[in-house]
Amino acid sequence: MKSYTFAGIQRYSLFSPNHVGNDASIFSAVGQYLEENGHEVNMYTEQEFLTHPFNERFIFTMMRSKAAVRNLQKMEKQGVVAVNSAFGIENCTREQMTSLLIKNQIPHPQSLVWSVMEALPASLIESEFEPCWVKRADFHAIHKEDVTYVRTYCELREVMAEYALRGIERVVINKHLPGDLIKFYGVYGTDFFFWFYPHEGNHSKFGLEEINGAPSGIPFSEEGLRCICNDAARVLNVDIYGGDCIVSSDGSIRIIDFNDWPSFAPCRKEAAKAIGQAILQKTKSVDL
Repeated sequence: MKSYTFAGIQRYSLFSPNHVGNDASIFSAVGQYLEENGHEVNMYTEQEFLTHPFNERFIFTMMRSKAAVRNLQKMEKQGVVAVNSAFGIENCTREQMTSLLIKNQIPHPQSLVWSVMEALPASLIESEFEPCWVKRADFHAIHKEDVTYVRTYCELREVMAEYALRGIERVVINKHLPGDLIKFYGVYGTDFFFWFYPHEGNHSKFGLEEINGAPSGIPFSEEGLRCICNDAARVLNVDIYGGDCIVSSDGSIRIIDFNDWPSFAPCRKEAAKAIGQAILQKTKSVDL
């Protein structure tokens, strides 16, 4: 068996709100899996990735900073192979994710992308979007204030003004979907897929699960959920993924959030093996 040398680029703690330990644990477990299977793994921080020269052709990473992502994109254009791809990581920023999912007809809430400096038509919000969620468009949620539930048009205007003061120029507005909130994890191209109700598992980043409340156990197709999530992963070019969706009263499923390489906290052991296998599969496919 051929042995490979990998660079593992860890996630800067700023981009792991309330999940620093969980993110570090899954990343370490994947590195350990690769080493146990005869491969060399060199671990680096995002900061080191930006300041040190790299010789490794194969990279696995949880990076999120814009500078690191841009740097990895340049390296990928020169032949470096990365899981996740920096292009996929960028696709998971809110505005790009929303646009790509809707464009490719992945089930998703009714949404608007809007400049905080532009006036919002009250008639549109009051007729189509009350209540709704306001989310910073340029990046992932880092602080609790980056995702806000609002009930009225007046509340929405106030929140957008606050975003403007924080230097956030654009927002995504998602119509609120009542129903059961589900969190999912997957590894594209493998059999691994896991879902659960975060309200029951006490798994929370900012406590926003309370808006939808305790799940009522609405019946839905688990295979349908898996297919929707894998379709989203394909569209966004993300191999290692997770996110949230809503199951409505009729059993329909819509994705409300999709992330590159989440913590996999409830299923870490199984996920680490699947992620490691996916990394090796992609590596071998380009090293022919």
